[in-house]
Amino acid sequence: MIQTEVRSWDRQRTARHERLGRAASLAKGKQVQASDATALLEALLQPGDRVCLEGDNQKQADLLARALAAADPARVHDLHIVQSGIVLPEHLEIFERGIARKLDFSYSGPQGASIARALNNGRIELGAIHTYIELFARYYMDLTPHVALIAAVQADAQGNLYTGPNTEDTPTIVEATAFKSGIVVAQVNRIVDRLPRVDIPGDQVDFIIEADRPFYVEPLFTRDPASITETQILMAMMAIKGIYAEYGVKRLNHGIGFGTAAIELLLPTFAERLGLKGKIATHWALNPHPTLIPAIESGWVEQIHCFGSEVGMDAYMAARPDIYFTGRDGTLRSNRMMCQNAGLYACDMFIGSTLQIDLDGNSSTVTPDRIAGFGGAPNMGADAHGRRHASDSWLKAGREASDGNIAMTRGRKLVVQIVETFGAGMAPTFVERLDSVALAEKLQLELVPVMIYGDDVTHIVTEEGIANLLLCRTREEREQAIRGVAGYTEVGRGRDRAVVQKLRERRVIRRPEDLGLNPLDATRHLLAARSIRDLVGWSKDLYRPPSKFRNW
Repeated sequence: MIQTEVRSWDRQRTARHERLGRAASLAKGKQVQASDATALLEALLQPGDRVCLEGDNQKQADLLARALAAADPARVHDLHIVQSGIVLPEHLEIFERGIARKLDFSYSGPQGASIARALNNGRIELGAIHTYIELFARYYMDLTPHVALIAAVQADAQGNLYTGPNTEDTPTIVEATAFKSGIVVAQVNRIVDRLPRVDIPGDQVDFIIEADRPFYVEPLFTRDPASITETQILMAMMAIKGIYAEYGVKRLNHGIGFGTAAIELLLPTFAERLGLKGKIATHWALNPHPTLIPAIESGWVEQIHCFGSEVGMDAYMAARPDIYFTGRDGTLRSNRMMCQNAGLYACDMFIGSTLQIDLDGNSSTVTPDRIAGFGGAPNMGADAHGRRHASDSWLKAGREASDGNIAMTRGRKLVVQIVETFGAGMAPTFVERLDSVALAEKLQLELVPVMIYGDDVTHIVTEEGIANLLLCRTREEREQAIRGVAGYTEVGRGRDRAVVQKLRERRVIRRPEDLGLNPLDATRHLLAARSIRDLVGWSKDLYRPPSKFRNW
């Protein structure tokens, strides 16, 4: 008879009950006072725990971040932080104090410089810089949180949560944690008797804390039209005529930046004159960009699914339920996991910007003194080989990239980088070698932090023109196509003029004049809105911009 070791199959559940028992005296039902938040975390957390502190792209569980940063490092230490956004100062303070040691994240934004310093000083042990979907997937594999610290708008006494327009990562975090015997703590703006809708069921939530002020939301996707330049307008005109119109792109995602904001504001004007209404830019995976309001009001947009919300857009979105995904209560329902998947598999094009592009088309937002992370750009800007549905633009791009085997030609997602040849401080966008390569060598990273790999990039748009990399048949052609639109950077000056001219004759490179565009026509008068105030007017006063964008 084979002897088998007696094994307990519910150790995780037992450990969960032990944690809850340690914290029981701090709670009345599920409610904990804000003043006891640090004591609650000290009772729940154990050294080495994996913790997701919601840290999203925009929404921040800031009370819980402050509470964790105030914990006693003798009791809470060596945590493994697994969260998408490292945004608040407290997110770095917990590493400085030794409360946390290891980090897996996606985006850092304003804390990019601090993360670089902390890595250089050995304060952070880096797991990986992930794409959003990648990190979310690992929540269900090998990075499942022991404790999730999240934010919601409202809760009732049973712990049911209403997350409001900024749902973002919350359902993904909670499900991974709650269904693997983890602990979920939610800070909420208010505890109420009845919720507008239930976004997270109470049986997945262990503790609720009413915060002393609403959780912080970053207005990350607001771009003031007053800051859009004529150079960006010219690039937007080229993109619309040379890419959107050429491929008939209807389903798309726009990255953050003034170049894409310019495109949005040219849809009701320049693109309208080209007769493109209804033929391009109808279905979007997109945060609620205020600069898209004129296109929505002009009847260009049919539907938008959102990763998160945007400060000041709530009333406008509630009044446009035919466009946005809204609940029965009338407010937006965002979901970063689902929207990232829509961007990866259901969009035919991503167009965004970057800080550096090398001769193979690889791009990165990492510099020696800043590690901004990737966010969703690698998901939006990736050609999903698992896609099995066709569209005209997808098939056209695939045919252009074909090696000649038409029978087995599959489509290609359009991945466009729209950049000026020189960035902030006259730093060249085009470089022989990405700064991220040197950073990887310095920190001994196993992977160079590349945001979008060059073999996914199909087009590069600069003020010089458009380089269609799909039409390049050799690595040398690809390099010269990139050099051909790199302007007066060192990379651009190194072009082979004869080869670039031949590429132009083949329409691999297209200048403004090749598209029938006169750069002198690229003026701010083409913008459907030239100020934040104009956007408010387009919205019929439903858009309520943050105070820092009000100058009237």
